[in-house]
Amino acid sequence: MRYRTLGSTGLSVSVIGFGASPLGNVFSPVPQADDGALIGRAVDAGVNFFDVSPYYGAGLAEERLGAALAPYRKNVVLATKCGRNGADSFDFSAKGITASLEASLRRLKTDTVDLIQAHDIEFGNIDQVIHETIPALLALKQQGKARTVGITGYWPGLLARVASEAPADTVLNYCHWNLFSDDMDAALTPVAERMGIGLINASPLHMGILGGVTLPEWHPAPPEVRKAGAEVVAFCRSSGVGPATLSMWACLQHPSVASTLMGFASVEQVDAACAALDLEPDAQVLQTVRRLVAPIHNTSWPQGRPENEDTNRMTAVSEEDVIKVTKA
Repeated sequence: MRYRTLGSTGLSVSVIGFGASPLGNVFSPVPQADDGALIGRAVDAGVNFFDVSPYYGAGLAEERLGAALAPYRKNVVLATKCGRNGADSFDFSAKGITASLEASLRRLKTDTVDLIQAHDIEFGNIDQVIHETIPALLALKQQGKARTVGITGYWPGLLARVASEAPADTVLNYCHWNLFSDDMDAALTPVAERMGIGLINASPLHMGILGGVTLPEWHPAPPEVRKAGAEVVAFCRSSGVGPATLSMWACLQHPSVASTLMGFASVEQVDAACAALDLEPDAQVLQTVRRLVAPIHNTSWPQGRPENEDTNRMTAVSEEDVIKVTKA
């Protein structure tokens, strides 16, 4: 395993992170009896960064992760989220944020988390996120209930704008830097680099599309993206390359991302992701994959409030804004 420092936090995280949404049975049922073996395999492989949310299975993922992580808690970096409670249920108020973390700490069987994040901010009122949610997170940090605070979401330009206006230690973006997309770099990556914000990448499989599994009915990707994903998966398998391994390998090439989170439902999936650490993909395979992806490269879908969607894919953030917040 390789490790990187998470921005200016001082936390050292594994470049492959454990996304715990499958423990909430988000995509399909995952046997709870396997939790100990699954977490144990990840820890044995050197994974030390675990990310979860109360949204995943209405607290179920936190409960399962907390129980399975108990023997390893002192040796891992544990992150959870707040603000999103259901598919259409959000509460970014200071009161809601505080209550959410208190409940998460109980489910996770810990007194403090290493990272607390506002979850999917594109679904919130951005003024509230900047002026109420993030200050509430900072207050929880001062109380010792979280070591660092961050924001997460789908639109990289929106995340860049919020990070430029309110202090955050980390920012997590999903589905915008993998085999299908690289538009995270147009706005978010430069801001994170200049401000010393820890950059976390998520969904290397594009929310499961590159995993070769049956997708749930609620999956938001348009048909053409799903079709391209099926073509890439079929080609990889015919070429003797695991699509999940190749997808993780692609994400590991980003020089500024501290950790890439993949949702793990089995020890085999942990092994497939970790195989990317030693992968040397064939140039012809990469060329064909890029050709298959080209027609839908950087294709986005509606997510969150319409007013929060990136305009022309990205929202520009001025150097003056970055300097202003950095000095705050």
